[in-house]
Amino acid sequence: MTTPGHNLVVVHPLVLLSAVDHYSRVTSQTPNQRVVGVLLGSTYKGRVEVTNSYAVPFEEDTKNSAIWFLDHNYHETMWAMMRKVNANEKILGWYSTGPKIRTADLDIHELFRRYHSNPIFVIIDVNPSEVGIPTKAYISKEEVTEENKVENRFQHIPSIIGALEAEEVGVEHLLRDVKDTNISTLANRINDKLVSLKSLIARLQDMNTYLKNVINGKVPINNTIMKEIQEMFNLIPNLNDPELTKAFMVKTNDNMVAVYLASLIRSITAMHDLINNKLEFRAAEGLTKDGAKEEKPKNGKDEKGEEKKAGEKDESKSDKK
Repeated sequence: MTTPGHNLVVVHPLVLLSAVDHYSRVTSQTPNQRVVGVLLGSTYKGRVEVTNSYAVPFEEDTKNSAIWFLDHNYHETMWAMMRKVNANEKILGWYSTGPKIRTADLDIHELFRRYHSNPIFVIIDVNPSEVGIPTKAYISKEEVTEENKVENRFQHIPSIIGALEAEEVGVEHLLRDVKDTNISTLANRINDKLVSLKSLIARLQDMNTYLKNVINGKVPINNTIMKEIQEMFNLIPNLNDPELTKAFMVKTNDNMVAVYLASLIRSITAMHDLINNKLEFRAAEGLTKDGAKEEKPKNGKDEKGEEKKAGEKDESKSDKK
C-alpha cells in the first residue's frame, strides 16, 4: 500500500541527464563515489512530476557510510535562485546514484522533511545492467517492529519515465546517432532476452536472500512481501500435469523442426553456391570438368577441318587424272 498523495513518480529526461552529468563530473576526480541532488517539480492527485533537479556537494566515508556531509549552505543558495527562475517548482525530495539504499539514506531523507511533508527518494542507476527504467522511487513510512519500536523504513512506489513534447523532440535529437546499424534486429532481440533472464535471476536471488534472512531472524517478517511471493508461486503452472507437459513438448518440437529446416536449407544453399563458384573458377582457368586442360586447335583449326581439306585435295587430284 502506498501513502496517500504518492501513487506514482514520473521522472523527466532532464533529471536523468543532469544526474548523469553530475556523476561523470564527480567520478572523474573520485571514482566509485555516488552523488546526491535535489528533485524539483509538482504534485497533482498523487502523481509526482519530477521535472528539474540540481546537484548538491556530498561526501561520505567509503568505509563507514554513517559518516557523511551535505553542504546545506550550497543547497539553500541554489534553492533561492531556483525559486526566482521558476516559482511553480517545489522541492519534492532528493536523488542518489546508489545504486542501492545505504545506511545513511534515512537520515538524509529526514532532512528534506523541512521542505516537504512527505519527500520522495529516487535512486538513479547511471550504469544500468538490467532491462527497464533506471529509476527506483521510495518514501519513508513508520513501522512497528517486533520489539514494539516505531522505526522509519523506505517503501517502494511505482516510477516511470515521462516527457513533454518538447523533451521528446530533444531526446530523439540526442539519440539519433546512437543506434548501431551493423547490429541486426534479431541480435537485439536475443540480447534483450538474455538481459531479461539475467534480471529475473537477480530478482530470484534477492528473494532467496530475503527469505533466508527471515528464517535466520536477521530481518523481521513482512506480511505484504510474503503475500506477494505466495501469489507469484500460485501463478506458476503445474508442470506435473500431463496435458501441459504434452503441450510444451509439441510446441518445442515444432520450433525445433523449423530451426532444423532452416539450417538444412541454409546448408544446401551454401553448397549450391560453392559448386557454382567452383565451376566458374574452372571455366575461367580453361579446365574441363575432369580437371584436365582443354587442347586448343592449331592455327585456329580443328582436326576435322584439316582432314576434310586433305580429302578435298585428293579428290581434286583424282579428277585431273
